[in-house]
Amino acid sequence: MVGIVAYGAYVPYNRMDRKRIKEALGIPAAPGEKAVAGFDEDSVSMAAMAALDCINGIKPGEIDAVYLATTSTPYKEKQSATTIAMAIDAGSNVRTADFTNSLRAGSTAILAAIDAAKAGAKSVLVTTADCRMGAPQGALEQVLGDGAAAFVIGSDGVVANVVDTYSVSKEFIDNWRDNNDTFIRPWEERFTVAEGYNKIVMEAVKGIAKKTGLTPGDFAKIILYSLNPRHQMALAAAMGFQPAQIQDSLYMTVGSAGTANAPMMLAGALEEAKPGDKLLFVTYGDGSDAIIFEVTEAISSFKPVRGLKKHIESKASTMTYGTYLKLRNLVTIDKSRQVERLSPYVPAMFRNYKQNLSLYGTKCKVCGTPQYPRQRVCVNCQAKDQMEDYRFAGKKGKIATYTLDFLAPSDVPPTVLGAIDFEGGGRMICEISDCDPAALEIGMEVEMSFRRLYKVGSFSTYFWKARPIR
Repeated sequence: MVGIVAYGAYVPYNRMDRKRIKEALGIPAAPGEKAVAGFDEDSVSMAAMAALDCINGIKPGEIDAVYLATTSTPYKEKQSATTIAMAIDAGSNVRTADFTNSLRAGSTAILAAIDAAKAGAKSVLVTTADCRMGAPQGALEQVLGDGAAAFVIGSDGVVANVVDTYSVSKEFIDNWRDNNDTFIRPWEERFTVAEGYNKIVMEAVKGIAKKTGLTPGDFAKIILYSLNPRHQMALAAAMGFQPAQIQDSLYMTVGSAGTANAPMMLAGALEEAKPGDKLLFVTYGDGSDAIIFEVTEAISSFKPVRGLKKHIESKASTMTYGTYLKLRNLVTIDKSRQVERLSPYVPAMFRNYKQNLSLYGTKCKVCGTPQYPRQRVCVNCQAKDQMEDYRFAGKKGKIATYTLDFLAPSDVPPTVLGAIDFEGGGRMICEISDCDPAALEIGMEVEMSFRRLYKVGSFSTYFWKARPIR
């Protein structure tokens, strides 16, 4: 039996109420809010966080492959799944692959993982994330949100087994970007919905229904991608599904997160699913993939670290439209008083990958003191070259002290720097993210979060930051 063994999600802490767009631009605004990736987040960091939410109780070294599905990779030529594999400490013998250039890339990666598991792979981690932009004052600016989801596909401890699959491939242009586009280019909505979305998705659903003999009444939920919940509800009703069967599109709380939209909905459905429930998962983009999952008794024995619901509940909705424009680099701000960052030195990055991406320090074999960064001489007993690897990721900590830096380069000053004391020992100095500086306290509990440290030129560098536990 092959299927989903584990699932997880990630939603950025920052949200922007859509009425902020109305206040700034004087145009009608849709209800609800959208999730906005921070200045230190992108599709890679969000996918890594979803992966860490997913692999609760699963040893990273036992994962055979790591896939990333996204339309917003930081590089046009460099794989990003390798960065995620290092962030979760999957080991160097893991197979990695990026799936991109289509909103259907998430389900394409899931199908590839299913095929790999059927061929003998023990476990395949599929991550999907997107951070896309619609042009200011356009409809997509209000619709799009940021987020990520992750699944482990395998054959042991399956919480939702794959019943069957059906795919449709169609050449159809509705939304697109070329190599030079910053914003998504949309075609006229009435045409793309009527001739594209409705017909292509319906063909996939009819195809899998004919293949399996199942009817709408056999499903507890249909997880149906849609850029707009109005179109989602109308199409689902036309196919015979009742409103109670339609999984929440996340439009009101997150927005449409591209390749991650339907997978995030699937993660949400699994959080509430019961053994025996059948879930119809349907994606869209250059065609449509339909996958039927059946929930097993093992669903009660797995929980993500946080899950979609808790990520949605943990938020700050105070973002203004001006801050949003700064985070998206859509306005030029004065940085003349900030210290200019130097381009990373590749050999130094290479030497420190394990320390910086996998968050490994050392632990003294003599006295057992954990230390970060990696050391040759123990800070406690001064033993020399008596160290073993020690991973700090996943360990909780407390703020020992912190400072607010208004001079360090930041799109959203101040930069918050803190000394973090970890459970089990060890101290680390790092930035503190996803926080209200005025609400920070000595002794506040924090956890480590994988982030984009900064981008200079074409380099994106990644590291870990602390964030308050909520």
